Amino acid sequence: ICKFKFATAYYRGLRLNSLDTFTVTEEENMFRDSDHICLVKRFAVDVVGPKVREMDEKESMDPTIIQGLFEQGVGIQTRLFLKHANITLQLMGIETSVEHGGAKASFVSAIIAIEELAKIDPSVSVMCDVHNTLVNTILCTYGTKEQQDKWLPLLSESKLGSDAFALQTRAKKDGDHWVINGSKMWVTNSHEAEIFLVFTNMGMQIAKKEEKLGIRASSTCTLNFDDLRVPTENIIGGEGKGYKLTSAAGRIGIAAQMLGLAQGAFDKAIPYTYQRTQFGQPIGTFQGMQFQIARAAVELEAARLLTYKAARRK
Repeated sequence: ICKFKFATAYYRGLRLNSLDTFTVTEEENMFRDSDHICLVKRFAVDVVGPKVREMDEKESMDPTIIQGLFEQGVGIQTRLFLKHANITLQLMGIETSVEHGGAKASFVSAIIAIEELAKIDPSVSVMCDVHNTLVNTILCTYGTKEQQDKWLPLLSESKLGSDAFALQTRAKKDGDHWVINGSKMWVTNSHEAEIFLVFTNMGMQIAKKEEKLGIRASSTCTLNFDDLRVPTENIIGGEGKGYKLTSAAGRIGIAAQMLGLAQGAFDKAIPYTYQRTQFGQPIGTFQGMQFQIARAAVELEAARLLTYKAARRK
């Protein structure tokens, strides 16, 4: 009976909320689906949702979605503002300072936004994730003031392989520049990007675009470097110190993506268990099915709390 009540309560829209047992700021709560405002969720459902199937079939991100991520939700309202927090919802500059065009929110806020986007489309979520938890985070943490003033505003505008240590690309000092040669495979967002954060062991060309089984609207390409000259002033964190920049932030973002994807699948599956009937009743009322639903819900909640805790400790 208890499990039946849980399943039907969930189907009616009542859900356990990790934020009830995890200390968050008012600002962070507003990035999620609170009762009075659901900015990220609204953008995901109203703007991204109708284009998911088309983008997946074409293996390409819709330019209006990219524009919307930068402009705080095209199709809903340009320049949405968080009530009670007085900050702008800037999905491509969540941690970035206001003077650099961002929202100056917390890392947890970024993780919440990434999770909410992934519930609808993990391809859009990964674009937001990489932009925030890797590129922006490294610039905000290790970039000089001059680098931040130069690049962060650009990374907040719409004009704009996973083993970080298995590097084959090489960079050689030549006067006031570094000359880069080599290739980078499995580069996320590479087809749409104009600014690249490159790790090397002391002309770039966007080459082969990979055909993937999932998250297909997110571009993953090979980058070729042929005597590409990069000014010394663009080196982030100092010469020979690139390894320390590969922090856990990006991995936590990936966890939020997969959490959102799993929650999105769960949210789609539960109503179906009450639509399909066997032996004259919905299959969601069978105890065996309720055991599976309850276990999945518990595992999702545990994963969410672990992800949020990792984000807070970052």
